[in-house]
Amino acid sequence: MKGPFQTFVAGTRLLSLAILATLHAAAQTSPTTDQSAAPVIFAPGVISSPADDTAPTFTPDGQTIYFARSNGAAVAVMESQRKKDGGWTPPKIAPFSGRWHDLEAVLSPDGKFMIFASNRPDNGGDKALDGAWGGKNYPGHGGNLWRVERQGQAWGAPVRLAATVNSSNSVFSPSIVRDGSLYLMKASPETGHFQIYRSQLVNGAYQPAERLPFSKEDSNNVDPTVAPDESFMVFASSRPPTADKDLDLFIVFRQNGQWGEPVHLGPVVNSPSQEIEPRLGPDGHRLYFSSNRIVPVTLPASTADTERALQRMVEWDNGRMNLWSVDLAPWLKKAVGSQQSAVNSP
Repeated sequence: MKGPFQTFVAGTRLLSLAILATLHAAAQTSPTTDQSAAPVIFAPGVISSPADDTAPTFTPDGQTIYFARSNGAAVAVMESQRKKDGGWTPPKIAPFSGRWHDLEAVLSPDGKFMIFASNRPDNGGDKALDGAWGGKNYPGHGGNLWRVERQGQAWGAPVRLAATVNSSNSVFSPSIVRDGSLYLMKASPETGHFQIYRSQLVNGAYQPAERLPFSKEDSNNVDPTVAPDESFMVFASSRPPTADKDLDLFIVFRQNGQWGEPVHLGPVVNSPSQEIEPRLGPDGHRLYFSSNRIVPVTLPASTADTERALQRMVEWDNGRMNLWSVDLAPWLKKAVGSQQSAVNSP
């Protein structure tokens, strides 16, 4: 006969499974075909530019943005401030960046420090870090994670994170949660595919990074952005139904310390192009991501339509990576409602 404690544990496990099942079902029926949930371009011609612009991160007050800008040869972390009229100042290279390939910067939830990926050498030398993934070597294109502290209105000197995090030469795409723990992507030792890992922060020290259970070797799983309370994550993956194109965006929820099954964000958020580098905004529900989608022009077009398309092409709409945003509130509200139903069910 089961005692009270065993009965409680069994009931809790069943409830957790029910919650996870309803969250998964809710995401499956999320409003992915609702055009009101369609992404919009972010700061066209200023932040979204003719270059590749990726991985935005905001200060907690939303007044400063950092992001990566690249043309394939040069990569730097950029900084821009919000203007009084709601626009953004012309981006400039962040003070700690510009010499090496620095990318994927992310601010801590309290804004006190930043972690970013870089190919800068860890020994103070002049040779960029090599990388290796997918069975290939990438000379000079490796990545390790570095931390830089906010010091008043300035930034300190970047410091490389410990080997428990930087366990290889191909570690990228950090995401920092409220307790300081770190999510990241790195090439797995089994296949060389990129997978998502988590490193717990304990007494100021990062523990060995552990791979998440849904991050499986049959696909690349990359670019995690995690809610500060770790209730959900959005990431990019080549898993179905991504089909033949490279990467789509997925959402996955976490309950009672368990991650559920990832769900595709649908054909409105995802496009026939590629979606990568998702990041949550300061409000916790607006998602920013990079896509090389272009604005379609319906034919036959008017001269004015073509002129607008050509102007967009000059400013940003040229098939390179630009920043887009979409509100995740419909998905999150649906999931919370289903969770409450599961808790209240007999």
